[in-house]
Amino acid sequence: MKIFDVHVHFPRNWEQPDADPAPMLDRLYEVASAAGVTKACLLTGGRFGPTYERGMELASKYLDLFIPVAVIDPEEIDGDGVQRLYDMGFRGLKLIGVARNYDDPDYMPAYSKAQDLDMPVLFHMGVIGGGLDYSITHPRRDAAAAQAYQRMQAMMNRMPPRNVSAARMSPLHLDTIANRFPKLKVIGAHLGNQGNYEFAASVARWRHNVWFDMSGGETIERHAVERKLIGGEFGIEKLVFGSDCGMDDIRTHIDRFEMIYDLLELSDDERERLWWRNGAEIYGLEQPVFAGE
Repeated sequence: MKIFDVHVHFPRNWEQPDADPAPMLDRLYEVASAAGVTKACLLTGGRFGPTYERGMELASKYLDLFIPVAVIDPEEIDGDGVQRLYDMGFRGLKLIGVARNYDDPDYMPAYSKAQDLDMPVLFHMGVIGGGLDYSITHPRRDAAAAQAYQRMQAMMNRMPPRNVSAARMSPLHLDTIANRFPKLKVIGAHLGNQGNYEFAASVARWRHNVWFDMSGGETIERHAVERKLIGGEFGIEKLVFGSDCGMDDIRTHIDRFEMIYDLLELSDDERERLWWRNGAEIYGLEQPVFAGE
């Protein structure tokens, strides 16, 4: 079984952000390979982690596994900037935490150049997670959560407040982009994210160049089953696998999806599409084959 993971973040020590990232990337390569990942989009640069140059230098050791994907701020990276990233070796883009709506007119030059260069674009959808999930825990009743809360408070003292809003990262913005750039390959993360599933499914239903990844953790996975999102609201060909988790959780993440596919009684062909072929077609590693060919 081949696995294409469209959502792997460049590893970072958040408590020691200036630590050398090379050993962590070495370990990510080993862990992801051992977990069965065949290809992975390595989300690199931008506001977090190493610079684009350093990230590409380190990733170049492992191009048999990693596809370098640049995390960009469209306030700073325009069409010329996208071209420079492509020339450096990046083959996709990732956006998150933008200052304006994803479909703001000033962001269009970056998408236009990405379309010209056949660089797929992964968009975070909805509320940005991380830290404590208060739907399942709370520091008042969980010692581990209390420790995590204290670490988060210490990090907040070192970092300025974030200017982010889930309203700027809606699946409906992808409809604008997909219509404007019909050859741009667009991936929305997290099935649109909690609260956005219907909007995301509607965009995927009608825009041929839009897919959604299934990352986001156990809550989104539970919703995917309970609300019949996989192969129901979202056609199988419109979904891709993404882990978006700590490196030590990748194998567990894969195992959970194996159980989900068993529960949904998916065929071997459907599983192969979700694990590999859909993502591989987006990134040009497989050629689409249509009925009757």
